Amino acid sequence: MYISEPEVRSLLTYEALIPAIRQALIDYSAGRVEQPPRTILRAGNAEGHKNGWFAIMPAIAGDVMGVKTVTFYPGNAELGLHTHMAVIELLSRATGEPLAIMDGRLITEMRTAAVSAVALAALRRPDARTLGILGSGVQARAHIQAFQRVWPELGEIRVWSRTAVHAERLAEETRARAVAREEAAAADVVLTVTSSPAPVLEGKWLSPSALVLAVGATGASLREIDDEAMLSSFVVAESRSCAERESGDVRFSGAKVQAEIGEILSGAASVPTGRIVFKSVGMAIEDLTAARLVWQAHAAEPK
Repeated sequence: MYISEPEVRSLLTYEALIPAIRQALIDYSAGRVEQPPRTILRAGNAEGHKNGWFAIMPAIAGDVMGVKTVTFYPGNAELGLHTHMAVIELLSRATGEPLAIMDGRLITEMRTAAVSAVALAALRRPDARTLGILGSGVQARAHIQAFQRVWPELGEIRVWSRTAVHAERLAEETRARAVAREEAAAADVVLTVTSSPAPVLEGKWLSPSALVLAVGATGASLREIDDEAMLSSFVVAESRSCAERESGDVRFSGAKVQAEIGEILSGAASVPTGRIVFKSVGMAIEDLTAARLVWQAHAAEPK
C-alpha cells in the first residue's frame, strides 16, 4: 500500500500528532525506543552549499518498526522544488510484514513543527505573548499552524528573513509583522528555522527569559545561534546524543545539553527557569509516530 502526500495531508492532523509526539519523546528518554544514529551520505551532485545529502533513519517502538529515507538538496529552491523529500516504510514489529509505504515530506514538515509545539507548551512562560520567527519558508508556516494549537495566548507574530519579500509574504499570509532581525529576536519566544551555515541569532538581542526554539541549520557544520545565546541559556534537546553529534549550534559553542525534553515532560527533570534554548535535529521515532497515525487513519477509512 502506498499513501501519497495528498492522502497524508487528509489523514494527519496536529490535534492527533502533537500528543502522540509528546508521548514518543517521553518514551525515547525512558529508553523504550530503539533508534540508532542516522546514516548520512553526501550526494556529490554539486559543490558547496548545493551539495545534497541522503539519510537513512530507522526506529522500533511499540508495535511497529520503520525507516525513513530522506534527501536534502538546498539548490532545489532555485528550481522550484522542495528542498526536503522523503519516503517512509512502516512494518509490523510482531511479524516484520510491510504495512505501508508513504510519502514522508509532509510528515517531516508536520512532525518537526509538532516537536516544537510540545516543547513550547512545556517550556514557555505563562505570560509569553509574542513570537519572533527567523526564517520564512515551509517550516515557518508549519510552526505557526502547530503553535496555534497549544498557545491560545499568542498575541503577536514578528517575522524576519534574509529575503525581505519572503518575510513580507509570510507576514501577510499569517497576520504577522515583517520586522528587523533584532525586533524578532526580542520576542518572548524566538523560533529559528533557517538553513544558515553561520549564526543569525545573537544572544545580545534576547530577553533574559526568552525561550528559543532552534529548528533549522541541522548539521554538525551548520549553526543559527551564536555562542552568547547558547552559553547563557539552559539547553534542552530531543536527545543529548543526537544534538551533541548533529547540531553545529551545540558542537561549536561547547554548550552542554542539560536535559532532554522527554525528561522534563515525564517529571524526571524540572522545568528550567531563565533563558532556554530547545534544540531539535529531528529523530526517526518522530517519523515513525506520525507514520503510524497515518496508517491507522487510512485503515479506519470506509472502504
